[in-house]
Amino acid sequence: QVQLTESGGGLVQPGGSLRLSCKGSGRTFTLYGVVAWFRQVPGSERDLVVVNDRDGGRTYYSDSVRGRFAFTRENGENTVYLQMNGLKVEDTAMYYCAVRMMTIDSSAQGDVRYYDYWGQGTQVTVSS
Repeated sequence: QVQLTESGGGLVQPGGSLRLSCKGSGRTFTLYGVVAWFRQVPGSERDLVVVNDRDGGRTYYSDSVRGRFAFTRENGENTVYLQMNGLKVEDTAMYYCAVRMMTIDSSAQGDVRYYDYWGQGTQVTVSS
């Protein structure tokens, strides 16, 4: 079992930065599979922000955040981070960390159904 806890969200002005954390307890999830950040606004589906496939050594960013956000894994801390720079109003959402213990084809990594564990989310609000 893996329990995930996100933190680091908050209110920030456009152009500002935040660093989200996703800390795991139980198994050391950072050593396995696929870890992703999704985000969701009320009334919409949960959208992929970034996914990291440890086995494939691949990190994929959605077009809307590429160049502004950065994903890192800290295995010793059993934590992953999402550094968000140049925040825009449209980045406002609830951000969720998700883990799949086994690798999966890249074409499926944006599908929420394939993830084994989720955190409770952390709210990011970008507003002036």
